[in-house]
Amino acid sequence: MGRVVFVLLDGLAAATARPCMGYMQSLVDAGTARYTELTAELPPLSRPIYATLLSGKRPTESGITHNDAPCPCPEPHIFSRAQAAGLKTAAAAYHWMSELCNAHPFEPARDRHTDNPALPIAHGHFYCTDAYPDDELFHDAASLQLRHSPHLLLVHSMGIDNAGHLYGAESREYRTATRRADGLLARWLPRWVEAGYAVLVISDHGMNADGNHNDASDACRRVPLWLVGEAWNSSPLPQDQTQIADLVCTALGIA
Repeated sequence: MGRVVFVLLDGLAAATARPCMGYMQSLVDAGTARYTELTAELPPLSRPIYATLLSGKRPTESGITHNDAPCPCPEPHIFSRAQAAGLKTAAAAYHWMSELCNAHPFEPARDRHTDNPALPIAHGHFYCTDAYPDDELFHDAASLQLRHSPHLLLVHSMGIDNAGHLYGAESREYRTATRRADGLLARWLPRWVEAGYAVLVISDHGMNADGNHNDASDACRRVPLWLVGEAWNSSPLPQDQTQIADLVCTALGIA
């Protein structure tokens, strides 16, 4: 079975990723990563697109078309498929991921730290504030990887999205948050690769200058995707967000 780290950089627009993700571009230049850009599903909102990335279903198919309903992701999704195959799963992620895959509504006292092999995401550290620091989030992910050696690890940061909502996509703060995430990947991604993981780095949606992303513009819909590791070499680059779930499962060996 393969091993995958799925990095979701929430709210990262491709137009900002191209100039600001210097470490990730260095991997592309060296031939150790592949890069493409995708068009986010409509509506380009977080919870609907989380469900798309996890299950392969468009929002109109999943029924998750807005951010305010804590309903479960339709199955099968990547975590339920990994669980059914007997693989270990983990996530350091925003609490909506727990609601989508494990239990809803999210109850912090019960769900903030999860260790339950009966759940699709067996091991989790889930946070509730959009301003949760990205460096702490990556520490959470590193702890899960060290303690549990999961086959599938989700690393989901909100720092870029939070900066975009506060200051807009054309702000220094938004670009700084993007560079900070790139620096964190420079620190942790080589360790994951050394531990035998294939790494996928993607965004759910972009961001516009007004500080939101609920429209059909390229600023809101054009998102980056990097694939790092030999496990992806036999797979064509995806053309659509609906293809990500199957891509992950293929790398895990459970397609």
